[in-house]
Amino acid sequence: MLYENLDVWKRSRVLAIETYTVFKNCRDFGFKDQITRSSLSVPSNLAEGCERTSILERIRFFDIAKGSLGEFKTQVDIGIAIDYIESRQGSLWLRESDEISRMIAAMMIKMRQQKESKS
Repeated sequence: MLYENLDVWKRSRVLAIETYTVFKNCRDFGFKDQITRSSLSVPSNLAEGCERTSILERIRFFDIAKGSLGEFKTQVDIGIAIDYIESRQGSLWLRESDEISRMIAAMMIKMRQQKESKS
């Protein structure tokens, strides 16, 4: 499974790039570090999971990516509330995060089914 071919990886990569771009000049280094790290964690963990040979390990890294999306969504929500993120941009990121999360969940279900069928 080459992660570069996965739409979920491509979309999460774009989300991370957008996050880094928006926050490149942010002076609140604590907030900037948290939100950029959580966004970067999603495509990174998807890629790492794809490189694993064990289905259980793959699922574990996909689960970590999904958790990082939860962190990212929380930080976006707070960023909107404290005027670090424009409401329109934040809403787009939240919707995209929801879609990416659903994509990851569907892939995890499929992987679990594959594992059960091999058992």
